[in-house]
Amino acid sequence: MSDQPAPSLSNALSRRAFLRNTAAVIGSGLIGRAVTAPAWAQPTGANGDVRIAVIGLNNKGADHVKQLVKTPGARVVALCDVDPRILAREVALLKAQNIEVFATTDARRILDRPDIDAVLIAVGDHWHGLLAVWACQARKDVYIEKPIGRTVWESRKIVEAAAKYGVIMQTGTQYRSDPGVAEIVQYIKEGHLGKVQSIRTLYHGLRESTGRRMPWYPDWLDYDMYCGPMAMAPLERNQLHYDWRFMWGAGTGDMANFGVHVLDIARRFGNYDAPPRRVLCVGGRYVNTDTGETPNTLVSVFDYPDAPRLTFEHRGLPAKPGVKYQDSYRGLRMGVCVQCEGGYYAGATGGTVYDNQNKVIRKITGDGGMGHMANFISAVHSRRAQDLAAPIDVGFASTTICLFANISYRTGQAASPSRIRASLDGNAPALEAFDSMLKHLASNGIDADKQELTLGSWLTLDPKTDGFTSVEGGSDAAMERARYLLKEAQRPPYIIPEQV
Repeated sequence: MSDQPAPSLSNALSRRAFLRNTAAVIGSGLIGRAVTAPAWAQPTGANGDVRIAVIGLNNKGADHVKQLVKTPGARVVALCDVDPRILAREVALLKAQNIEVFATTDARRILDRPDIDAVLIAVGDHWHGLLAVWACQARKDVYIEKPIGRTVWESRKIVEAAAKYGVIMQTGTQYRSDPGVAEIVQYIKEGHLGKVQSIRTLYHGLRESTGRRMPWYPDWLDYDMYCGPMAMAPLERNQLHYDWRFMWGAGTGDMANFGVHVLDIARRFGNYDAPPRRVLCVGGRYVNTDTGETPNTLVSVFDYPDAPRLTFEHRGLPAKPGVKYQDSYRGLRMGVCVQCEGGYYAGATGGTVYDNQNKVIRKITGDGGMGHMANFISAVHSRRAQDLAAPIDVGFASTTICLFANISYRTGQAASPSRIRASLDGNAPALEAFDSMLKHLASNGIDADKQELTLGSWLTLDPKTDGFTSVEGGSDAAMERARYLLKEAQRPPYIIPEQV
């Protein structure tokens, strides 16, 4: 890709005519190889496969490739990753299965091709918005991993682009296709446990240090393309991949990583379709003195006017120093606990219903949403967006409440536990989660009275503008900072325009 100039949206797809007749296969030992069009000649349709390209092949993307090759009605015809080493690895794995694909380190080459019907986006958060908009403009259907965008503004642009260009777009919130989740949602909505009182969502997942080293650049890939919309600066963390998730410029932390999944489940139990009235996030980054910027310990509170109280908590530290396991809440380290008048449910993919004396009432089995990809492929064939399990507007709602929580944290100030308790304003589930967090920190040697927590701003949301009507304290500077974080600065020429 280094021989190509970086694109603006107006010329990003300008090489379309040339690339209709040329396929450059890029990767270690693959440069110059071409895959001829006849291997992909059968078009999509009622009797044809959806020809799909996977963009982003590390971790989740690689898992998706394995799933797609087994999904009826889908055909993997192209792979893309900015890292040529990862690209070559995945191309070789498919070749061993006698599957030949077009391969490139430049996603624009994927979008230029008329013989690709749909793309799966599983890259770093900072690339989600631009790639999704480009894909819509190229009339490709899209499966996009969560969070759908790194900012609220770009998430909205994805929704607008999908609507404008009429593409089928599925969000990678797989639990929307889990029959176990559907079963428990129906069970509780039917009133078997009485009225829902509160919902506590959590992700307790061990996060090792990102490390710290002298500034460096990865010399085996196009680093400008890797950074894309993000500010281009040398790395100081130990590894290039995955740990971008804990840097604000590229990622959204575990608030919008696993938080999207469990909050998406929680939203199905009550009146959570509209944005919350207010959002608050409390926490910090502890123990690991590394390059990571996002909190590894937090509690977020979502204040809905006509819905049960909703919280999310994340713990990236172990239960205590020297162990590899973590705390649990009612047997959960990841999932949703729905407290009702007559008992509670604890689970994620499947789970258990208890009465208030902790006696098991019912067990539910789920499959993790194994049918989610097939649901997308089916909707691409039928052109019925209403058949999607997780359409993009659902992904927008579950993503942006997490992004609002991050903005609360990033506009916060150091505060004592007593001040934080006062800010939680008598919200019993939030206070319980906060006190539990303090005990967890104490188990890891953190005295919150001496090593202060960050108390985020209470942000009052304006659903008409995807913005805020007020920031707790009324500070002009805090409001200016919060509004900036809704969009942030884009790095030319990797820019999404106001009109997509």
